[in-house]
Amino acid sequence: MSAEFESIVTPVPGPRSRALASELAAYEAPGVTYLGDDYPVFWESASGATVTDVDGNRYLDLTSAFGVAATGHTNPHVASAVAEQAQRLMHGMGDVHPTEVRVKLLLRLSELAPGDLTKSYLSTSGADAIEFALKTALLATGKPRTIAYRGAYHGLSLGALEVVGIEKFRTPFAPLVADRATFLPYPGAETSVESAIGAVRDALDRDPDAGAVLLEPIQGRGGVIVPPDGFLRALRDLCYGRGVLMILDEIYTGFGRTGTMFACERENVVPDLLCVGKALGGGVPLSATIGSARVMDAWPKSTGEALHTSTFLGNPIACAAALANLDEIARLDVPGLVRAQQGLLADRLGGLRTAANVRDVRGRGFLRAVEFGSAEFANRVVVRGLAAGVILLQSGPTGTSITIAPPPTIGGAQLQRALDIFERTVRETVPEEAT
Repeated sequence: MSAEFESIVTPVPGPRSRALASELAAYEAPGVTYLGDDYPVFWESASGATVTDVDGNRYLDLTSAFGVAATGHTNPHVASAVAEQAQRLMHGMGDVHPTEVRVKLLLRLSELAPGDLTKSYLSTSGADAIEFALKTALLATGKPRTIAYRGAYHGLSLGALEVVGIEKFRTPFAPLVADRATFLPYPGAETSVESAIGAVRDALDRDPDAGAVLLEPIQGRGGVIVPPDGFLRALRDLCYGRGVLMILDEIYTGFGRTGTMFACERENVVPDLLCVGKALGGGVPLSATIGSARVMDAWPKSTGEALHTSTFLGNPIACAAALANLDEIARLDVPGLVRAQQGLLADRLGGLRTAANVRDVRGRGFLRAVEFGSAEFANRVVVRGLAAGVILLQSGPTGTSITIAPPPTIGGAQLQRALDIFERTVRETVPEEAT
């Protein structure tokens, strides 16, 4: 079988994955990795749109590993940049002694971001970027509260949890999570722009201490919920009129995944703060909060002790990886790759509407979801798909969806093959109550 397709040579999980699962259970905190009889597999290598596990099984990836692999897994240009930088300088001194490669990346982000977003803060995770945005909003407006959305996912650190709209993540830590957000229903395609904007307007009237509205232009972890056309534009106008900051979380949607470099560009929207991550570093942990000078300059100049920093601020390896990855996004024209194949993806997934347990199919570009009748059924599809050679990701606030977000660099034949396996798995999976 061609190396660009799946190849299953052992039971899934294989013996080496099972052995590693036993070791992981002994040494990792138990609340992290789910370990079952038929899930997960342990990755050994990845290239393009394929992943190989420690038992030699090869899979087609329909997740981009949480949306990270925008230029394909282990992109050779990114890998070369990492190796070259590692031989020269692996670590700088953050906010004390910066590096040239950090300056180069900050300049590149200012050129790439929409509108007047020219100043950035670099961090290592999406949650870090969100927390910096929340701090910035307080400094810029003097107001401590935020309008956020149910179903939203912005990371799981304590500050980010304040604006996460998925209760299963917040509830166990409720005594530690400050109540500084007003949550609204996220508008789906069936919601009118007028009612969605009216809800924000009413929330701002009720919550005069809200200085920002934070949202994903398309909810990702929440099940790929796409708002009605015109909503982002109308929300931008409302925020301008009210003197409230608009913070967009494009950690999942950024860098071409929806067919434009950033999802907000589809409606010519420029937020006050833009949070990015995932695909930015090409596989190396890196995120950023990008803002206008007007907003970012609310931070006082450093007098020798940074008010917000970290040991690995602007890590040289991460910056070098990001620069190489942004070069690849441009060279490959990742948004164009998405636009070229999004029709195929939409048509193939749309064909699943006739499947017995499918409730909805939705999304944009290379970020789509299939909604099922139950979380149990979605999980069965994920597990059975893995055994057949395709990597899938369960999503939605209650786990009833499967997100389909392949690497934009996936070949047409690979995409067709992966969707064949997914469709067959969906149609052949029997609900537990029917077995």
